[in-house]
Amino acid sequence: MHVLDYAADPPFDVVRAAHAELGVADLDASARFYVDLLGFHLTERTADALYLRAMEDTHHHSLVLRRSDLAAVGHLAYRVRTPADVQLAADHFESLGCETRWVEDAEVGQGPAVRVHDPIGFTIEFFHEMSRVERLLQRFDLQRGAQPARVDHLNIQVPDVQRAFEHWASLGFRCTEYIAQDDAQDTLVAVWLHRKSTVHDVALTPGPGPQLHHIGVWVADTDSVLRTCDALAAADFVPSIERGPGRHGVSNAFYVYLRDPDGHRIELYTYDYYTGDPDLIPIRWSVDDVRRRSFWGHPIPESWWREASTICDLDGNPVETRQPNVIEEPVAVD
Repeated sequence: MHVLDYAADPPFDVVRAAHAELGVADLDASARFYVDLLGFHLTERTADALYLRAMEDTHHHSLVLRRSDLAAVGHLAYRVRTPADVQLAADHFESLGCETRWVEDAEVGQGPAVRVHDPIGFTIEFFHEMSRVERLLQRFDLQRGAQPARVDHLNIQVPDVQRAFEHWASLGFRCTEYIAQDDAQDTLVAVWLHRKSTVHDVALTPGPGPQLHHIGVWVADTDSVLRTCDALAAADFVPSIERGPGRHGVSNAFYVYLRDPDGHRIELYTYDYYTGDPDLIPIRWSVDDVRRRSFWGHPIPESWWREASTICDLDGNPVETRQPNVIEEPVAVD
């Protein structure tokens, strides 16, 4: 399958990346990092979880932090267009022979959903209904830190990028940018795919997988990124700043990568571009182009290339990873 190919009539209608559930050891420590410093709003706290949302959100949550002995990913979630699409998602993955499970009341504020153990090894949730809340975009009195606008994308680490691309393209996701080897096959190294009209809702990164590389959080401007770095430094969280600030070649985004108290990676991300035109042509980057990952910025630390968050199966057990068939190595700058 070529990067221009995708299912024009997908089996169900995915709207966007919606939320993730992360296992954390200490809810108070997580609240300090995500709410006090990054600026997420606490919609609700239960005995075992924090439900957070960003400034643009009109639904109950876009991030769930659940107390766990294992710092791992419970699930990654995508919103679908109608309640009927939830059933269509279940039917589709059952037809592929994937384990599926209906969940209700597992998350505060969310209606019926289906969780699937997809062909790539990830636990993915599809839902439509979620209780409505106040949009905080103009509640300037409540905004702090990065003033996060929304969860923009989920970057997942996979052992076989071509296979993962074919799976996501079969769900109607379209490629916007990609990295390839300069060989006769134009071998895929990494791919960015979207449903909403931005650069991506999911990115496929080579490495031991399945794992979650990072959650991308969209912020309004570069000042939001820099202000957050200042706040983290003032609060003695400098070690949480893993990479950046800088600018990507792929996506054009201005970024900083952070590690939360449990090691999960968060990207603050701004200045990507519109991708809604039907004749959009994906941008190709050579794996040997030093600008692909850092248009400018400090050298990428080894941890960014080598570390990612464990994925749990439908029963909460860690999913075994496989080694990648393609490795993207850093390119040295002369």
